[in-house]
Amino acid sequence: MRDIFRLHENGTTVKKELLAGLTTFSTMAYILAVNPMILSKTGMDFNALITATALAAAIGTLVMGLYAKLPIGLAPGMGLNAFFAYTIVLGMGYSWQFALTAVFLEGIIFIFLSLFHIREAIINSIPENLKHAISVGIGLLIALIGMANAGIIETGMRHIGNDKLDGVILKIGDITSAGPLIALTGLIVSAVLMYRKVNAALLIGILVATLAGILLGVTTIGPIISLPPSLAPIAFKLEFSKIFTMDMVVILFTLLMVNLFDTVGTLIGLCSKAGLLDSQGRIPRAKQALFADAVGTTAGALLGTSVVTAYVESASGIASGGRTGLTAVTVAGMFLLSLFFAPLFAMIPPAATAPALIIVGMLMMSAVVKIDFEDATEAIPAFLAIVMMPYTYSIAEGIVFGMLSYVLLKVFTGRYREISPVMYVLAILFVLSFLLH
Repeated sequence: MRDIFRLHENGTTVKKELLAGLTTFSTMAYILAVNPMILSKTGMDFNALITATALAAAIGTLVMGLYAKLPIGLAPGMGLNAFFAYTIVLGMGYSWQFALTAVFLEGIIFIFLSLFHIREAIINSIPENLKHAISVGIGLLIALIGMANAGIIETGMRHIGNDKLDGVILKIGDITSAGPLIALTGLIVSAVLMYRKVNAALLIGILVATLAGILLGVTTIGPIISLPPSLAPIAFKLEFSKIFTMDMVVILFTLLMVNLFDTVGTLIGLCSKAGLLDSQGRIPRAKQALFADAVGTTAGALLGTSVVTAYVESASGIASGGRTGLTAVTVAGMFLLSLFFAPLFAMIPPAATAPALIIVGMLMMSAVVKIDFEDATEAIPAFLAIVMMPYTYSIAEGIVFGMLSYVLLKVFTGRYREISPVMYVLAILFVLSFLLH
């Protein structure tokens, strides 16, 4: 393993990588319950979705670990699964089989885009300041996700009739309730252990928070081992009869744009945090990394789940010392084990993983000092990329606002020569995506 993953060269050890993988998995494990819950709204079999989710995550993450050799976990993406269920099926009236076909076609397209370096060219075209801003924005987003999962922050909006809303957008939750108490317990434990340079600080914090959940009656202790549910109800159920429609074009375009920039933004932010970007700010083995999520998406569609993408929660493992593909291989192994130990992993409440997400959000903020705030044409796009990620709950939307404003400001200030041809093309595509939305 030392030779395959070049552990010494990357300043890490087998122990660090395994602990990092466990930490990343523990922060991603919620998807084993959440993804089936969302997709089952379409009529898909809930139990089969658990197996499909675990297998798709394992396949994509294994390719990331062995081929790209990066410490990043993949799984069916949040947001994209909601688009699958609530827009394509429940909103547009298509069958879930048709939606799986759209995901399958997107995966095939992404495989070709990755093989021909098109996605890599897009990553390399993003200006340095925006790359740092993406890292900071992701940090704020995952900290917000952690706080929301724990109930530390909640929506303040309320219905007052005729679909009108009143109140503040966000407010502090009931800090004395179980969720926030669990999260704050884990946060303090993790912070103290980090101060004492304990490598497994985040993982220990999650375990302590889970134990606190047992004491507070939130964590339910039940069966530990079960056989994996059958994939038969949802696997290989593609439907090609209606693919030559304008709706399919719009669906594919939306999936491609959102997934492309979710993955690109996540890879940039995570590799920046891990210190893996080269002297020119480029992701190492970007082609292989992008190929991993394309393979995961294609395999996932055949198995019966939505788009597979890189997970920002991987930052928790990176913060624990993960630097190589061995971290990802560990995550993949845990997803495979989860097929038999799903009840055990389901015992970890969302509030228990919140401390890891909050701390990782703080750590990713460090890139803000690298942003040039003296030049308005650099500072404003960077600022928009940072704030729009948590405000819109989307990495992709933050990138769109950052990159569009960058192109417009450079053009209107006469500095258009600083814009790469790829950036011009992306700006046009962003405008088209708004028009088609």
